[in-house]
Amino acid sequence: MLNVPNICIVNQFQIIIPRKKRLLRLAKLVDTGELAIIGKIWVSGTVPLLIPDFPPPYTISVGNLRMPIAYYRRVKFAGPVLPVHPNELPSKEELREKLGLDADKPLIFAPISGPLKERAYIINVLKKIFMNFPEDYQIVMSTGNPSNPISMVKYRRHVTIYNWIPNRFEYLKASDLVVSRAGHGTLTQSIYYGKPMILIPTPSHTEQMNNAQRVEEMGIAKVIEQSDVNAKNLLEAVNMILSGDLYKRKIEQIREKIMGINGLETIVNTILNVAEGKYSL
Repeated sequence: MLNVPNICIVNQFQIIIPRKKRLLRLAKLVDTGELAIIGKIWVSGTVPLLIPDFPPPYTISVGNLRMPIAYYRRVKFAGPVLPVHPNELPSKEELREKLGLDADKPLIFAPISGPLKERAYIINVLKKIFMNFPEDYQIVMSTGNPSNPISMVKYRRHVTIYNWIPNRFEYLKASDLVVSRAGHGTLTQSIYYGKPMILIPTPSHTEQMNNAQRVEEMGIAKVIEQSDVNAKNLLEAVNMILSGDLYKRKIEQIREKIMGINGLETIVNTILNVAEGKYSL
C-alpha cells in the first residue's frame, strides 16, 4: 500500500492442523480453504517468495509448501541459511582432537532445541537411554538451554550433556549421526554437513512430521515416533545406520549436489536487487 518493495521468506505456506478428534472440525475448515487468507497475507505484495530450503528434488519442507499455482511464479528456492559452513571448520579428525573426543568411536550428537515444553519430555527420555547405551559409542547432547551454556555433566565415560553448545557446528562436523527433533534448521544443517539422522518429531507438530517423513523418504534418516522411543528401538536404529554404508552413501550423494548452494548469499543479493528495482519475476 505504501509502494515499498518487500520480500517474504517462509518455509511453511500452509497451516496444517493435526487430524485428531478434538481438532477435526478445524482441520476440515483448513482443507476447505477457510483459512487460505493466511497464505494471502503472507505473500501479499511480495516481489519474490523466497524459500530457505534446497531446490527440488532435495526440498525438505515440500509437505508444508502446498500453495495455489498462481504463487509459483514468485517462488525461488534460495537454499538454507547456515551460520557456519563445513569448509570454514577444521577437519573431522582435528575437531575430535580439539574437543577431547575419541578418534575411533562413533559420535552421536543430539542437539535438542525448541520451546521448553517440547524439549523437556524427550530430553529426560534420551538421558536415561543414553546412560545405558553401549560404550562402543560416544554421545554428546545439548538440552537447548542457553541460560547457563557452560554447565556440563559427564554421565559415565561416554555420555556428555551440556545445557548449551555455542560451538555446535564443530560437534556436528565431528559427529557420525544426529539424533534430534525434526525442525527445519537442524535437518538442513545436518544434510549440509553430511550426517544421517534419527528423528523424533514433536507430537502433533505437523511441520516437523512432514519434514521427518520427507528426509526418511530421501533415505537419509530414520523416524521414530515419540511414543515409540525406548532403549531397544533407538539402539537398533543407531546400529542399523552406523553398521552399514547405505545411509552414509545416500547423504553423501545429496551433499555433493547441494554444497554449492548458499542461502544467505542468495537472499542478500535478492534483497539488494529488489531495493534497487533490478529484480524481475
